[in-house]
Amino acid sequence: MTTSTEPARPAAVLWDMDGTLLDSEKLWDIAVAELSERHGYAMTPELRESTLGNSMTDALTKVFDASGVPVDERDHAADERWLLDRVAQLFAVDLPWRPGAFEALTTIAAAGIPMALVTNTVRELTDQALDTIGPHFFTVTVCGDEVEHGKPAPDPYLRAAALLGVEASQCVAVEDSPTGTQSAVAAGCTTIVVPSAADVPQGPRRRFRRSLDGLTILDLARHD
Repeated sequence: MTTSTEPARPAAVLWDMDGTLLDSEKLWDIAVAELSERHGYAMTPELRESTLGNSMTDALTKVFDASGVPVDERDHAADERWLLDRVAQLFAVDLPWRPGAFEALTTIAAAGIPMALVTNTVRELTDQALDTIGPHFFTVTVCGDEVEHGKPAPDPYLRAAALLGVEASQCVAVEDSPTGTQSAVAAGCTTIVVPSAADVPQGPRRRFRRSLDGLTILDLARHD
């Protein structure tokens, strides 16, 4: 009897969107900075980095806290609407790919491995971004407003795996931010980390790459 030495292929590949597939964090930079200015606060690099990969609620709360907006004067709904509209405007002007992302999607699709898009971005903006990415790549998509708790909680990745009918521990996630990586690892995914706007700490179930350029199926081996 022979034992296969081939690495375990993932049951599915679960992709983050902003900063991983799309170079869109720079567009969120603009919108979050403008929102901060609306509250009389000049956004710092530390504030922006703290919001990377966050859910809308968490990001707004951090802007309110930094800006000193009293709790009873915080209009989450109005500021969320303003931020979504502003980001939609920026997405409509230009929505560039991260290096190697389109080629990686094409390679994995050709290998017949199911894929999911798992993002903290809300559905309306995700659907706009999918016009650029191509919805045909994904069997399912999970957005931040479709789970009880967004990243860094494991909920988005657990939901994606459940919709695909597989265990999250049998999947590989691809992430760029500390928040997203924490979410994927907490769900049990082996996680390929390609940092974009913020450093991601080392930890279990994490493999680091400088970019998605040259990503192969062998690079997607799980950590079982």
